[in-house]
Amino acid sequence: MKKIEAIIRKSKFDEVKEALHEIAVNFFSYWDVTGVGNEKEGHVYRGVSYSTSDIQRRYVSIVVSDHFLEITIDAVLKAAYTGEVGDGKIFVSTVDEAYRIRTKEKGSESIN
Repeated sequence: MKKIEAIIRKSKFDEVKEALHEIAVNFFSYWDVTGVGNEKEGHVYRGVSYSTSDIQRRYVSIVVSDHFLEITIDAVLKAAYTGEVGDGKIFVSTVDEAYRIRTKEKGSESIN
């Protein structure tokens, strides 16, 4: 099993969510995060423009079986892409074991 962690633009989240549902990835976790990166966002407050290095993003965490890794990554890449600096990052790591608490299933059975 693999864990896919993606940091994406908030504005692309609905597209990523829809792309994941289209490939039958119906369970994942997400939360809003703030980070520092190469993109500089400008803000206007009361007519004064200023820039900040704190960037608002959405963090998505997905666990999939090994054979579903590439299709899931491709879906996120296509849906989150704008071609501009700040599109985000995807990280992949190995999950040693997973359990479904309700049924006590373990391994790949527990994530399907």
